[in-house]
Amino acid sequence: MAGSDLIRPPGSAEDWTVPQDWASYTPDEHAMWDTLFARQAEMLPSRVVPAFMDGLDILRMSRPGIPDFDELSDRLMKATGWQVVAVPGLVPDEVFFDHLANRRFVAGRFIRTPEQIDYLQEPDIFHDVFGHVPLLAHPVFADYMQAYGEGGLRAAKLGMIKQLARLYWYTVEFGLIRDGDALKLYGAGIVSSFGESRFALDDPSPNRIGFDLQRVMRTDYRIDDYQQTYFVIDSFEDLLRQTLETDFAPIYASLADATDLKTDDVLADDVVFTHGTQAYAHSRLESAA
Repeated sequence: MAGSDLIRPPGSAEDWTVPQDWASYTPDEHAMWDTLFARQAEMLPSRVVPAFMDGLDILRMSRPGIPDFDELSDRLMKATGWQVVAVPGLVPDEVFFDHLANRRFVAGRFIRTPEQIDYLQEPDIFHDVFGHVPLLAHPVFADYMQAYGEGGLRAAKLGMIKQLARLYWYTVEFGLIRDGDALKLYGAGIVSSFGESRFALDDPSPNRIGFDLQRVMRTDYRIDDYQQTYFVIDSFEDLLRQTLETDFAPIYASLADATDLKTDDVLADDVVFTHGTQAYAHSRLESAA
């Protein structure tokens, strides 16, 4: 939900929040939410980290229709001290980080149209709320999100938002997690996507590589299609520990002189779960040629 060079829309508060105006949603918009929810809820139980399904239950998100942010925030506040606030769309990086640092998750209030059911570039309420909010009911992941926001405010002062954004992308949006001998989904960009929920675990095309903080912050990512590489964390506890215990200043110093890694690179010292064929990415390039 973060961006740069944005102008605050008329009617939004100083922190870019707006009323959700839940009563204005149409029956068709509620029906779209229900359609999206039903197909993900059917697919995900065997694929997603159990904490995600627990969050759906804790927050009562299986109730029909687009969630009311006030009701959702009441339940979330009781669980982990977080709340959900509406914004008109993308917000500036520092506004985004400040909200996270204060345990507020910003969510767009619009929902995709039937023509956009499988893909839209700007995140909508289904991505933001279904994808992100259930794990905010998990205390450790909730702490990680706050720590990320605090780190983002520091990174902004050092001019390292690009590198830190990669950490968010490859964990919060497109992360995988170990569950015994299996891999499970937890990133919001995956769990809110019908196609990528299958692709990220089942397809031989992408790399699946063990998480390494500095490696992740060197790696480019795709915003227009399925990922060519997914990074696998051991646990939310380990992700939080690394975020809190790492001195990012020397990492930023080393990254300033380091060459960016391509989206499909596999390094000699990577922990490789899957060395992908990249067949999907190659086929997309050929079809575009």
